[in-house]
Amino acid sequence: MDRNRVLWLLLAALLLATRLAHVHVLWVEEGYPLAAAREILAGKSLYRDVWFDKPPWFAGIYTLWGAQTGWLLRIAGTLYALLVCWTAARAASALASEQAGRWAAILTGVAFAFGVPSATLALTPDVLLMPFHAMAVALAVSGQPFWAGVAAGAGAGFNAKALFVLGAVLIWQWRAVVRVLAGFALPCAAGGAWLAFQGSLRNFWDQVWVWGGMYARDTPFAAPLAEGIRRTMNWFGFQATGIAGTIAALRWRSDWWKLAIWLALSLDAVGLGSRFFPRYYFHLLVPVAVCGGIGLARMPDRWRRAALLLLVIPVVRFAPGHWRALTQAGSWNDLALYADARKGAEIVRNLAKPGDTLFVWGYRPEYYPLTGLLAGTPFLDSQPVSGVLADRHLTSAEVSAPEWAARNLPRLLASRPVFIVDGLGAYNPSLALSRQAPLREWLSHYERVGQTTGSIIYHQRELTREPSSPRLPAPAQPRINRR
Repeated sequence: MDRNRVLWLLLAALLLATRLAHVHVLWVEEGYPLAAAREILAGKSLYRDVWFDKPPWFAGIYTLWGAQTGWLLRIAGTLYALLVCWTAARAASALASEQAGRWAAILTGVAFAFGVPSATLALTPDVLLMPFHAMAVALAVSGQPFWAGVAAGAGAGFNAKALFVLGAVLIWQWRAVVRVLAGFALPCAAGGAWLAFQGSLRNFWDQVWVWGGMYARDTPFAAPLAEGIRRTMNWFGFQATGIAGTIAALRWRSDWWKLAIWLALSLDAVGLGSRFFPRYYFHLLVPVAVCGGIGLARMPDRWRRAALLLLVIPVVRFAPGHWRALTQAGSWNDLALYADARKGAEIVRNLAKPGDTLFVWGYRPEYYPLTGLLAGTPFLDSQPVSGVLADRHLTSAEVSAPEWAARNLPRLLASRPVFIVDGLGAYNPSLALSRQAPLREWLSHYERVGQTTGSIIYHQRELTREPSSPRLPAPAQPRINRR
């Protein structure tokens, strides 16, 4: 068996094993696109019928496996991670050699296997953009400016940071800027036409770009620069092998300045909005893995062996998390909200009948796939109607978007979901649903039918009934392995 085949089989085994350890777990970052994907499969249109503040293909890709959780979700994540590894290898090969490509694939695979689970497992916009990022650079380096632009433009359907990918393409193809921009415009225009046909183009602009711009300007950190430096240094430590290879590549290549600009542009993308969440660093991982692969291929053997020893850092730090997810998920602090949602979802499923709907107060989107219920309002969480952003609402009641709340509240008041789950009040009493004056009359049509440590379940008064039998089947419910 040749070396390349062995490499890809080993990478596939590593990625599959680390993902299957979480087969009975649903991370909150996965709940939001799963909830939106279920609405799409039910015939609703994003932005027009469902408030969704991310680009459309973020939710759309989850429809490919029926917005199911469990095994299908983890296998899909494995395949996508392998795709990212392959595109990183193509970019490094285009810039240097096949050997550099193999090292880039290894660095990418290890980063996906041993990192913060909520970031590395979930197919978030930052992860979904990665293969388009790597392929766009590979095509640009290979002298195909139009197709490099197409790749970057296609990535815009997953993440608005595709604009930074466009900038990376122009590092190598600035002389062909017209062809690059034409390629970038093609998928963007096609996506815009589809949204216009759906009657949701204006709402898309408001929810993704206007709301997203407001969100990006409103950092939750008191000292964002210091926080960004601290988190970036931590990330550099976990990616020490790639960083060592990147330094070597910058030292030995004559076009080092192009790689440096690419790295700086990607670091700027991480800092957009001054949030520095772990998932944001996937934009930077692409050039670090590619440049790191180039550097590792050029290093003397003894230097390479020393650099590879640094892979112990992320393995030691994050490997135990896979074991905890497999054996101790119910008592793992990182999954406390998920464990609480499973208990609350069981209460809802015991009472629910076919056709019942749900609204979740707070940012607990995992409730939708866990209960198997569709949304009974245009909103999947409380942010658009409370104006309090989810990156702080567990500890703060600061209203960041009062004008949005005033605009959206009438749409919520006009709705009548069968179930309401307040997943926020137990953590931040000032934001409890029962304490929101504009919603008191609306909530008076509901009564409390269940409670967990972190959730209160309400049911329409006129529809309250004894638990139905048999229980409403829910799709592929994640279960916690309590071994």
